[in-house]
Amino acid sequence: MHKRALGAVAVTGVAALALSACGGSSPTTPSNTAAGTAKATTTGVPETPTGTAAPVRDANVDLVIWTDADRSAAVQKYADQFAAENGVTVKVQISTDTRQQFKDATKVGKGPDVIVGAHDWLGELVQNSTVAPVNLASDVAAKFLPKAIDATKFNGQSYGVPYAVENIGLMYNKDLVPNPPKTMDELVATGEKLVKEGKAKQVLSQFVSKVGNAYFAYPYLSAFEGGGIFGLNAQGGYDPNKVIVDSAGSVKGGDVLAELGKKKVLSTNVDDTNQDALFDTKAAPFMISGPWSVAKAKEAGINYGIAPLPSLTGGGPMKPFLGVQMFYVSSKAKNAALAQEFVTNYIPRKDVQLALFEVGKRPPALKEAYDQVAATDPDVKAWYEAGVDGAPMPNIPAMNSVWGPFGQATADIIAGKAGAQERLAAAAKEIEANIAKG
Repeated sequence: MHKRALGAVAVTGVAALALSACGGSSPTTPSNTAAGTAKATTTGVPETPTGTAAPVRDANVDLVIWTDADRSAAVQKYADQFAAENGVTVKVQISTDTRQQFKDATKVGKGPDVIVGAHDWLGELVQNSTVAPVNLASDVAAKFLPKAIDATKFNGQSYGVPYAVENIGLMYNKDLVPNPPKTMDELVATGEKLVKEGKAKQVLSQFVSKVGNAYFAYPYLSAFEGGGIFGLNAQGGYDPNKVIVDSAGSVKGGDVLAELGKKKVLSTNVDDTNQDALFDTKAAPFMISGPWSVAKAKEAGINYGIAPLPSLTGGGPMKPFLGVQMFYVSSKAKNAALAQEFVTNYIPRKDVQLALFEVGKRPPALKEAYDQVAATDPDVKAWYEAGVDGAPMPNIPAMNSVWGPFGQATADIIAGKAGAQERLAAAAKEIEANIAKG
């Protein structure tokens, strides 16, 4: 994957949110239950589409699940169990662009029954009538992290079962910086000192890129009162009619981006192709990233720490977006009861949540699973604490109108092409126009 780093620009077409999968097809190996009375056949091995084409649904299979390549093996294990226990046939297929391929296939009645995806797809999927509400019992929902459950809701209705949460935080090289900075001013001063001493080449590695990255830029706005992307409605949800990227608080965040760009702390030359490398080669003592960067840092032998994002002068702590990964049920499921059974009774299991955790090391959404891994994995606890004050990324359809204009505006501000106030005002107008177009 790239992870949430690319999620911010995925809907602009600049990068794909979907996890990447290798081309080619995998063999299918039917397996039967040992009971002898009820036969359950599954693929045994997740089925991979050829190239980037959408998977082709087998009309004879009772339950079809689409997931990304990374999670396919874990999903397959429990799909096999489900098939054996219920005497049904289940097939797990790898989709290279689940969000779009699911919408397209469902329109013509050839989509899967269950998909695995991000919570911020929700508003669009509901708007397109492609997902169904899930019947998750209230006592089961109470076993999850509250913000994870909140992210599965749209207009007060739950549409999925979460399995992981993710957010960005501050990674720092403990050999160069024993204790993480509490403020951005402290981070900059420490980094500049290390550069001056020849122990680093730049202060901070953060995904910006030439077209911007709204996901990484948002926390700068969130540090100031009234800053952000959308205001809230009376029910506490995001209001698409209240675009606030040019509010007084947001402009203050934009001014910080401008100053960091002027100091070369942030650069449009840093993107997903070199962000990790700058930190992993010790060129930068600090990196703002997420759990997806840990494996590379470990492989590079970096003695890293993870901390919450720093505070900004005149404001407060930077608050990241929270991303929630979840299982959805199709509104066109071949067997809706079977799909609901798998999603609401299998995904809330601790063993399932732990298996999915092992794939990407995101904090589990189930409190019992989170408590278990946090007790032995300090990284999981650190990532969770870095996002404890964050808010779920907006899952309203209007968010699709935000990423491109807002991301580009922040890149232009960092590059010094325009001032924060005028550039964010222009972005707000563009976003509002996009929303009006529908």
